[in-house]
Amino acid sequence: MINTGIRAVESYVPERVVTNDELSNIVDTNDEWITSRTGIHRRHLSTGENTSQFCINIGKKLLDKTGVKPEDIDLIIVATITPDYATPSVACQVQKALGCGKAFAFDISAACSGFVYSLSIADKFISSGLYKRVLVFGAETLSKITDWTDRNTCVLFGDGGGGALLEPVEKGGIMAEDLHARGDDISLTGRHHVVENMVCKDVEKGFPYLIMDGRAIFNFATKVVPDSVNKILEKSGLGFEDIKYIIPHQANSRIIDIVARKLKVDISKFYINVDEYGNTSAASIPIALSEMSSKALLEKGDKIIITGFGAGLTWGSMLIEW
Repeated sequence: MINTGIRAVESYVPERVVTNDELSNIVDTNDEWITSRTGIHRRHLSTGENTSQFCINIGKKLLDKTGVKPEDIDLIIVATITPDYATPSVACQVQKALGCGKAFAFDISAACSGFVYSLSIADKFISSGLYKRVLVFGAETLSKITDWTDRNTCVLFGDGGGGALLEPVEKGGIMAEDLHARGDDISLTGRHHVVENMVCKDVEKGFPYLIMDGRAIFNFATKVVPDSVNKILEKSGLGFEDIKYIIPHQANSRIIDIVARKLKVDISKFYINVDEYGNTSAASIPIALSEMSSKALLEKGDKIIITGFGAGLTWGSMLIEW
């Protein structure tokens, strides 16, 4: 059996930092209100860079770090809900910029679960034995689809990206996964683009910005994430004592606190950086992994669980041996 391992992780976020106090200049909010409800203190916002540029920067760093040649990349997957264009895909833009002419490339849209979904897809390609090196990215420029007059949503989101180079390994790597979707609840989040053309006119206009039923998503996440993590442990036959870190999607520190309590796991086992970046959707987990790697928090043989949840509704967890 061929296992899929993570050889390297990297991330990139815009330099421009926007604090809660800055947001209070444009909407009716303040630092205490945002921090007490979300745990977010600041976020990084693009001053013009788009999602493809985040991925290109990350890809260059991954190739430089590993010494892998661009022509040796077999596949590029980008998880994003904020591509530069409807078409071509961000993945194809990355393929061109990095010179990975041999690779086939595509994007997936699974919102905040996107990176977990993408790792699962990449794992199947590598496990087939036909593909050996895959670049997987989670990247978002959420600021371009955020309503900056809505204090309930604009305080939550940030821009940035993370990525990983995946390769076959003899042991370890991706060990178990648990993935789900529930389309019945699509109304809880999203953007709405209506059909309007030469034969369909005078329709109700869509809403191009992110919307979210915060309370419903909060309740959803605090229920499905503990269930998903427990399923991962059941599948693998492991206990929490075997897991070094749980890396959740960084949406809200209160969600993570409740998940930890429901799992009866000390919060110190959870890696949390939502205070610095806000909710970066598909980018949040790979940004966290990159930070952990740069801080030497992950050593060969460590077992971690990543878990994402978001619009769709989608959610999923994955057990990885580093």
